[in-house]
Amino acid sequence: MRMRPTLSWTPAEDLPPGSTDLGPVTDALRTGGVLVLSGAGISTESGIPDYRGEGGSLSRHTPMTYQDFVASARARRRYWARSHLGWRTFGRARPNAGHRAVAALSANGLLSGVITQNVDGLHQAAGSEDVVELHGSLARVVCLSCGASCPRRDLARRLEEANPGFAPTVAGINPDGDADLTDAQVGDFRVVPCTVCGGILKPDVVFFGETVPPHRVEHCRRLVREAASLLVLGSSLTVMSGLRFVRQAAQAGTPVLIINRDPTRGDTHALTRVALPLGTALTTVAGRLGVPVEGTTGT
Repeated sequence: MRMRPTLSWTPAEDLPPGSTDLGPVTDALRTGGVLVLSGAGISTESGIPDYRGEGGSLSRHTPMTYQDFVASARARRRYWARSHLGWRTFGRARPNAGHRAVAALSANGLLSGVITQNVDGLHQAAGSEDVVELHGSLARVVCLSCGASCPRRDLARRLEEANPGFAPTVAGINPDGDADLTDAQVGDFRVVPCTVCGGILKPDVVFFGETVPPHRVEHCRRLVREAASLLVLGSSLTVMSGLRFVRQAAQAGTPVLIINRDPTRGDTHALTRVALPLGTALTTVAGRLGVPVEGTTGT
């Protein structure tokens, strides 16, 4: 059974306010064994908007659901037209100070792992290794019929050839890689099939309304069980795919720390929520721990 998409969450009035004290985060990282769980908020400084913060894409854009994608050729045309244009910008995004700080902390043996809800590959581009991509990656494409996969760059080339001159003005890019286009701009965009069997191609990501593969969930649960603490970076934890790991940690007595500018659905389970920009917060903590972060000075 696929889970019903949860696109919004209303914070309770009695949630504790965010803090500016990075001491608890610094102490946890000094101890080591910290498991990072990152969300869209860590990539906003790379030019990729988040879903739910101020100016978040959900205010103007409803993400594609798995059910709509599978059921409707029109929906697939709209998705691939928007995603094709979005990929041109999305694929050029570069890691920011937050991604680089996570990579540096990991390289210095302070992290036990990284789980990301993002599909942008920026943790790996910054140098983090063994990243668990909870929701998959936009850099890969899979066939829903035969399971064949190919790099996104190969599909981008085929779509360019099938739609010469397709270059409408883009109003904005969303965290899932879509560009904001009207139906008129989508027009008669041509979708290409799988080169192996002619089936339907889909990005290798978990759409809203689709479940994360069970083996991936269990791998993440094992990482949570083995972690000394869980550090959430830039996630509202609105969807259960990320929130369940916070609940798991809290139930086991594993400290949960959150850095996110807005309240999250996991605040009641957290030792602290630090309401500071992620790049600044993480480079500051790294500096306190004597961990150099490429391209930054830290404090």
